[in-house]
Order: sequence, then C-alpha cells, then structure tokens
Amino acid sequence: MRYCSRCRRRIVPDTRPAVTAAAAAAGRRGRRPPADPEALIARARAGDARALARLISLVENRSPGLRAVMKAIAPHTGTARVIGLTGSPGVGKSTVTGALAGAYRAAGLRIGVLAVDPTSPFSGGALLGDRVRMQDHATDDGIFIRSMASRGHLGGLSLATPQALRILDAAGFDLVMIETVGVGQAELEIASLADSTLVIVAPGMGDSIQAAKAGILEIADILIVNKSDRAGAQESVRDLRTMLAMGHWAEGQWKPPIVSTVASAGTGIDDLTARIEAHWSWLGSSAELAARRRARAREEVAAIALAVLRERMGGLPGGSRLDELAGRVAAGEIDPYSAADELVSG
Repeated sequence: MRYCSRCRRRIVPDTRPAVTAAAAAAGRRGRRPPADPEALIARARAGDARALARLISLVENRSPGLRAVMKAIAPHTGTARVIGLTGSPGVGKSTVTGALAGAYRAAGLRIGVLAVDPTSPFSGGALLGDRVRMQDHATDDGIFIRSMASRGHLGGLSLATPQALRILDAAGFDLVMIETVGVGQAELEIASLADSTLVIVAPGMGDSIQAAKAGILEIADILIVNKSDRAGAQESVRDLRTMLAMGHWAEGQWKPPIVSTVASAGTGIDDLTARIEAHWSWLGSSAELAARRRARAREEVAAIALAVLRERMGGLPGGSRLDELAGRVAAGEIDPYSAADELVSG
C-alpha cells in the first residue's frame, strides 16, 4: 500500500486498461464516420431523419463536401411548397407554425420546419425555442423540425437557410415552413425565400401609425392577427384594413387577406389554411410562382458568390490584407475607397 510522501494520502493505482492513440482514433471514427454525400442523400430521401440532420449540419458548418451535396440534389429540388412566417418577438410565430404543421399533417402531407433563433453576440450560443414549443410533433415521423441559430446573420434568417431549404425539398417534403427570428420593421429577407409569406401581429402592436409604415407589413401575402382573444384585437384588424386600403391593387393582383387566430387553441387555423391554399392557387394561375422562385435562386447565387469573394479577399473581416489596409486608412495614408479597390483587385 503506497502513500503520498507530502500529504500522506493513500495512492490508489489506476487499473483501467490503457487506450492507445490508434484505439482512440478508431473510437472517434466509430462515433462519427466521415460524411458520404451520396449515401446521406439516398438515406435522407428514404426518410432517414439522422441523415437529413447531418446534411443540414454540413450546410451550417460550411463543410468542404457541401458543393458535392448541392450538385447531387439539384435535380430533385423544386417541388416543395415554401411558407414563410415572420413577425415581431412574442406574436406567437412558433405556436402558429405548430398549429399549421398539425393541420397539414392531418391532410397527409410531409412537413419540414426550419426555425431560426437569435445567437448570442457574446457566447455564440442560442436557445432553440422551437424544440421547446413544438413538443406535440416531436414523435411524428412525418414532421422534421430543425432549429437553426442565426449566427449573427441579419434579415431574420440564418445564412444557411436557403441551402437547408434545398435539402428538405430534395428529401421529398411536400411543404416546408420557415420561421424567422423575431424581426423588426425592415427585416424582409423571408419574402425572397418563401412562396407564401405570412406576417403575424398581435394586439398591442402599437398605434395605427405603425401599421401605415413601410416595411414588414408590405411583404405579407397573408396578414395574421394572432392572440385575437385579447383586448385590442379588433383595433389591430382595423389598423391593418386601413393600411391595405391605402394600397393600389391592379386587376388580378393578390390582395392580402387578414385572418384572426388563437393558435394556442387552434381557433382560426382552418380559415388560415384555406387562405394559404387560395394564395397557392393564385400563384399557380399566374407567372408569380416562377418569378418568385427565380428571385430566390438569384439571391442564393449572389449570397454564395459574395461569400466566395470574402474568402478570396482574405477572410473578411480580420484578414491580414484587410488589417494592413485598415491601418493605412486609419493613419491617413490612403482613403477607404482606394483601400477597397486594392482589396478587391488583390
């Protein structure tokens, strides 16, 4: 029996078997094998939720294998309907999303949900609230819910959202719902991604001037007054009607309807799904659906091209070339426009 010479405590020998570096590496490989894009895609299209989750993780982590994935799934995309839900914090976006998911599942559709939550600017972490609020669907194999941290991206979405949408589309989901971060008046990015954009408000949103302002209310295909059992709901509906009355609607143009709901109780959800179906029919009978999807692809291509340019220019922000030019601008040796020209030209 051995004792420590300093503290006189008993020394207990470690009898655990030694783990070699090779064994540790093998263990790591066993837990997380390298991603095989073709195999993951095949499994995701067959309904494997884990494979689908890994594909979306490739997108979020900007994996080197992402290009191969996007190339392989391209022929399988373009069939899913896309509904965007946006609005200020606390209006009930997650509750409306959950209620709609239940209604569409009752109709036999496979549903994908991408829910974006804000990221801490200090820790980089995020409370993924939809995993808490949509527990009713957690065991339903016909619904895939993925919470995504915004990771500092503005506009109400995550930078990875368009590619994640493509993966869900290729996996055979009939309908994909995208729920934005709680947004302000000018965060309109969801309109370029969704076929149908639902803007949700709640009683107490403010005076009638807020409804008349340019911004998020203008992108709505359908306006929803949720929590309409609360005081002030009729005033909110009236303010939205006044806002719509100030617009000019050409013949055949879609005019956003106003739907009152109490999503927590399921009230008004049938009316809401009927309005969504009417909007989908209108999109199909006009050239608007093709135009919206072209605009979606254009924004996606532009965002990827800008990301590639940032990498080529030295990993903005914080690249060594950028730091050098910033120092010269700060010292008054060069103006910022000339510095930007040098950065772009290499």
